[in-house]
Amino acid sequence: MQIVTPELRAWIVAQAAAGHAPEIVVEAMKASGWAESVARVALESALEELPAPPPREAPGRPVPGRGITAALPRLPAGDREVAVLMAMRRPRVVVFGELLSAEECAELIALARARLSRSETVETRTGTSEVNEARTSEGMFFLPAEFPVCARLEERIARLLDWPLENGEGLQILRYLPGAEYKPHYDYFDPAEPGTPAILKRGGQRLASLVCYLNTPEAGGATTFPEAGLDVAPVRGNAVFFSYDRPHPSTRTLHGGAPVTAGEKWVATKWMREGRFE
Repeated sequence: MQIVTPELRAWIVAQAAAGHAPEIVVEAMKASGWAESVARVALESALEELPAPPPREAPGRPVPGRGITAALPRLPAGDREVAVLMAMRRPRVVVFGELLSAEECAELIALARARLSRSETVETRTGTSEVNEARTSEGMFFLPAEFPVCARLEERIARLLDWPLENGEGLQILRYLPGAEYKPHYDYFDPAEPGTPAILKRGGQRLASLVCYLNTPEAGGATTFPEAGLDVAPVRGNAVFFSYDRPHPSTRTLHGGAPVTAGEKWVATKWMREGRFE
């Protein structure tokens, strides 16, 4: 009677991990004196111990702002030039300076103030928006080009990032009072969630985010990228941009809004989709 030992099982696993086909492993065992029936049972039993292969990532997509580097410290954006203060490759993060004027920041805040309500997040389990305890800000959405200042900023962003104007969602304005925060999260829509197909009908997957700072808080409120060890200070008129070429954590775009500890923080967020946003 032939007994399958732990050493034999370990050898079979090693052969499989090295890429040898099952029939090759069986033939090698037969050549060493093992009965074919025993060899096949041992092979099947040993292979059950192999860990499941990691899920395959979605293929990378073209993203906005591909050509932006710190080698060009100022970039044309239609009606003005915008400064490149910092550019990181992985995660793909760019900090812009002077994207908005002080007057534009004040106008966006004034237009949004009366329409604020508790912020919601897109719920990929259902395809709807819901209040989420991880996000404690107040917010509202402008329709695309709803006001001249919105249209001007949206056109500027499209020029800066070399991305079609119609592929952008409407501007979202957020206000964070003392203690308010947005815990680390991803902006893309998880393909594994049941509500994602309905969300993607409006323009496809999100590919990039731009967070524009409309004021400078007294303290706190940085945009954080925990996996990169990066904190971006919220400075009025500046913005932080990041892109993700696939809806997967490998993009390292986990990010959050740190709690505001004094004063308040106002931001305008713009998300870019792969297709026309409806």
